[in-house]
Amino acid sequence: MIQDGLDTIMRLAPVIPVVIVDSVEEAVPLARALVKGGLRAIEITLRTAAGLEAIRAVAAEVEGAVPGVGTVLTPQQYKQAAKVGAKFAVSPGATPKLLDAAEDSDLAPLPGIATASEAMALIERGYRFAKFFPAEAAGGAPFLASIASPLPQLSFCPTGGITPEIAPRYLKLSNVICVGGSWMVKRRAIEAKDWDAITALAAEAAQLITL
Repeated sequence: MIQDGLDTIMRLAPVIPVVIVDSVEEAVPLARALVKGGLRAIEITLRTAAGLEAIRAVAAEVEGAVPGVGTVLTPQQYKQAAKVGAKFAVSPGATPKLLDAAEDSDLAPLPGIATASEAMALIERGYRFAKFFPAEAAGGAPFLASIASPLPQLSFCPTGGITPEIAPRYLKLSNVICVGGSWMVKRRAIEAKDWDAITALAAEAAQLITL
């Protein structure tokens, strides 16, 4: 199946940190801090030029980490991320071309949706898991609660505007496995190399309650 292994990855912790790195050098200690705090699945985005090499370094050097690639927009990025050791691939949306590429990739895809029609399109292709993005702007927890009954085939990782205060609203829903967030990877802490602060925030996130 196209999403084999993704269920296990999504259940490693209630939160998948969404990471933007400026350099490969900061990626490894950052990932170690997150894993130490209990967040093993880490989405490293391609929003900077360092993204792919950061994934390669984390995959090779950080014991216990399960690196994924985020902000995947093109078929080529699927191929590149698989080569550097990514285990899953997260996209903000789900175009036909991108979904076709996902079916030819070794990465477990987590495409994004924001409407019921987009969710149905994934169901037609046999998907069981999706990213809900941008979560807060697209209707938040009430939207996901409203589609749980008519579309029980899909479970979600909501991402976008989620804070530790908001996260429990999502995690209590029957169709939410985990959430994505970046509150535990504060840029000022990374620049100060305050890895203990990041570990502490990761540990708090890892204790958020899921069903």
